[in-house]
Amino acid sequence: MGYQVPGKCSICGHDITITSFYCPNCKTKTEGVFTPCKFCSLKREQLDFIEVFLKCRGNIKDVEKEMGISYPTIRNRLEEVLQALHLTETDQAVEYRRENIELTEIFDALEKGKLTPQEALKKLREKR
Repeated sequence: MGYQVPGKCSICGHDITITSFYCPNCKTKTEGVFTPCKFCSLKREQLDFIEVFLKCRGNIKDVEKEMGISYPTIRNRLEEVLQALHLTETDQAVEYRRENIELTEIFDALEKGKLTPQEALKKLREKR
């Protein structure tokens, strides 16, 4: 069995470029410039965590049982994986989503008669 494709340089830790592949069956060698997949840059423990997480279909209680770790530890590991894969939201995206939720809540309350048009207008002006 061969080695896992590395995602980072073993010397300096920077992203690497793969330049060739070899098939031992047909003896074909392919050369070019290939970028490793996102998951290749993850540490072995992060890949193991993802495997258990997927096996448990994201059920935190099942992950707790399988790995023998607490809920906060699972959340921290998940956050580490998301950051390593560059899948975390930026502060700007979080704020944008929060503002849209607040606007939707105002419009829903207006539609359901829980706010008068004047109250809704006042809340919208406060948002500016």
